[in-house]
Amino acid sequence: MAITTVFENNVADYEQWYEDHKAIFESEVRALQAQFAKLPENLRGIEVGLGTGRFSVALGIKEGVEPASAMAEKAAQRGIEVMPGVAEKLPYGDMQFDFVLFVTICFLDQLKQGLKEANRVLKKGGAVIIGFLDKDRPIALGYKEKKERSTFYQRASFYTVKRLENLLEETGFVNPEYNQTLFGELEEISEAQFPEDGHGSGSFVVVKATKK
Repeated sequence: MAITTVFENNVADYEQWYEDHKAIFESEVRALQAQFAKLPENLRGIEVGLGTGRFSVALGIKEGVEPASAMAEKAAQRGIEVMPGVAEKLPYGDMQFDFVLFVTICFLDQLKQGLKEANRVLKKGGAVIIGFLDKDRPIALGYKEKKERSTFYQRASFYTVKRLENLLEETGFVNPEYNQTLFGELEEISEAQFPEDGHGSGSFVVVKATKK
């Protein structure tokens, strides 16, 4: 089953996960906000693979791309302008945006192509911001162990920080900056955490890198 079909058919389960894991979501949002705080104000940007729009709403992002129409419909109800499309072929012209956000790179078919497309639609000096589960940390390791029994993660591909840093360099991005959150096992996290600089301890890492 294609990953888009999985999300198309399981919107309710996707939404319920966030209701059941509010501390996880809030921790991730805080880490992303810490990187967004480094950007100038009043910028135009998009989220790629925005799902039902939860991160876009929390971060004040007004538009983006989502291939699963049922997810996109929910995001539109939350006030997001959603374009149908995929990361590997963004439906926008060159140099349109000041930032591009990804929080779902583990579900992309071709991450490198997605990063190339992000570079293309960014203005010179624009930023890509990526929130991802570190392949070497406990939460991603737990998902990998249960992969065959998972609705959403059967086809997920997790990345190490080093691998993602190499891909960013190969696709024209420089000066990566990192922070991290989700310290501990998934089910142990009952209160929202504040992010810390760097990587290597938290399962959720956020990197901001700049287009050359």
